[in-house]
Amino acid sequence: MSENQIQLINHLYERFNARDIDGVLAALSDDVAWANGMEGGHVHGLDAIRDYWTRQWALVSPHVEPVAFKPEEGGVLAVEVIQKLFDLDGNPLGGEVQGLKDKTVFHVFTIRSGKVARFDIRETD
Repeated sequence: MSENQIQLINHLYERFNARDIDGVLAALSDDVAWANGMEGGHVHGLDAIRDYWTRQWALVSPHVEPVAFKPEEGGVLAVEVIQKLFDLDGNPLGGEVQGLKDKTVFHVFTIRSGKVARFDIRETD
């Protein structure tokens, strides 16, 4: 795991939490596969991710905080994150909306040529 990879991922979370879609998309490959935490499966490509987040952010205001980084084989980086959901007024939800809820999970990033090529969600043990 390189310092550049950690900086890239921290930047992604910072931009995501700021609702800066373009700031996140700039760090993703054009053909990225991104886990869809609301409906399951993956969305593919930058336009599909923009649409997914636009729909998600119309329902809830998620905040994701990385707490640990674990390198895996093949340019993969697992990041333990605390995911918290708020309503659109900034109040904690405390429940589940569209499959999303407060929890700790692993976000798994496959990084190629300095950009995220794949993002998966893995439940913690």
